[in-house]
Amino acid sequence: MPHRDSHSPTADVVRDTLESGSGKEAHGPSDVGLRDAKRGGWYDEKTGELFRGMPIGSQDVVVDVGCGAGVNSVFCARQGAHVHAIDREPQLIRELRARLSIEGGGTHVALVSDANPLPLEDGIATRVICTEVLQHVDEPQQMLAELVRIGGSGAIYLLSVPGALQEGLQEKVLPPAYRKLPGGALRVIGRDEFAQWVTAAGLVVVEHTSNGFFWSMWWALFWGCNVELYDPAHPVLDHWTAAWQALLDMPQGQQLKRQLDDFMPISEIIVARKP
Repeated sequence: MPHRDSHSPTADVVRDTLESGSGKEAHGPSDVGLRDAKRGGWYDEKTGELFRGMPIGSQDVVVDVGCGAGVNSVFCARQGAHVHAIDREPQLIRELRARLSIEGGGTHVALVSDANPLPLEDGIATRVICTEVLQHVDEPQQMLAELVRIGGSGAIYLLSVPGALQEGLQEKVLPPAYRKLPGGALRVIGRDEFAQWVTAAGLVVVEHTSNGFFWSMWWALFWGCNVELYDPAHPVLDHWTAAWQALLDMPQGQQLKRQLDDFMPISEIIVARKP
């Protein structure tokens, strides 16, 4: 699969929707996707939780490894945390520095690094974020060891990898031209394998969940619609987005979303703690 983490609707359009506010009625994929993400435990402004079970406050030192477009870093900075945002792409870091300087409520540092090793001291972080990264690195267990090294005792970790079933689906429908693009994932990580890696690294799994059936299907349909990501207007995508909006409005919508998320999520998510 091509590397879609930094420029996908699951990142940039969520950022745009967070900026524009969620008071208006949701219609497009960004709005519906954000609504779906919040239903799944993400971006709770009232509690300050980046994800369910991971509250962020002004006392926290947050390290966001492989931060990409910086959605998570910006959320944490808005809660007043001290944020270290790290990515190997210089352009992303330049853009994120500018955003954090405007929007960040706490102090923040954005660094260019391949995270091997991380340019940080032992035990510096109270919160560690590493989402949709482990599938891209040569030695994921070594990356996890670095994440554990920089966390202090009691630090909370938010980790995620793409769901294995949807990766297989995308591979079936991915146009040939995209298969040769650089930055693709090096591996597909199974649900059980992911949990085993986290435990072997010395962390205690607090919650292992999944989210994003909506985006799993959206991406599978996107590849066949022959539209650009910056303007993904197409009747097929519009109808799928409207159908998911209607599902979320159903009395049993949350239960059905949970069942479908469990079956084919865009992401496997682990919240863990360092003893």
